Amino acid sequence: MVQTHDHEIVSIYPFTNEEVDALMTNAHEAVLMWATKDGWPVGVTHAFFWKDGKIWLTFAEHRHRTAAIRRDNRVSVNVSSTSYRPDVPRDAPRGAITFKGTAEFFDDDETKAWFYPALARGPYTGMGGELTPEQEAQARAFEKRLNSPLRVIIEIVPEKWIMLDSDKMAKDTAGELTDEERGPMLESDAKRMAEELERRGLS
Repeated sequence: MVQTHDHEIVSIYPFTNEEVDALMTNAHEAVLMWATKDGWPVGVTHAFFWKDGKIWLTFAEHRHRTAAIRRDNRVSVNVSSTSYRPDVPRDAPRGAITFKGTAEFFDDDETKAWFYPALARGPYTGMGGELTPEQEAQARAFEKRLNSPLRVIIEIVPEKWIMLDSDKMAKDTAGELTDEERGPMLESDAKRMAEELERRGLS
């Protein structure tokens, strides 16, 4: 079992710790998923901030997802490199990560004081360097909109990571992926795929 950030990975094309942090820092949108009272899975796209191996995001207290997550704090989050800004270098990790984890709510002034400025500047943090005056003005305007009395903040602690490193998959297709780069074969590939091929007469 491969480990990263002290959590389980289920992927034959995993990212390293450094690649996880790079993808999560450069990406600026995530899909938050939860279960409704009647069991339906639902997902909504959010801006987010990645800090210390945890995902932070925000929404309004009156949203249905607030009640749903307070009722059952088990959630999933999907982040894809397709949400990179166009000027993110090509050598940044490419692919996607889905996290299963638990959410905790925050509504204190100390959290708001660091989180709102960080979230507002999130799209620019992966590029490094100073913000341009235009970027800073946009960030300040976003920060002002975020600071609403109806808003809540959640921190999501990942417990299980489902990863797809697109570059590793491409290398594997070309027969160039090394055993050191490959994650362990999943049960779905090692067993269930063979069973399905046999069931269809394709083995």
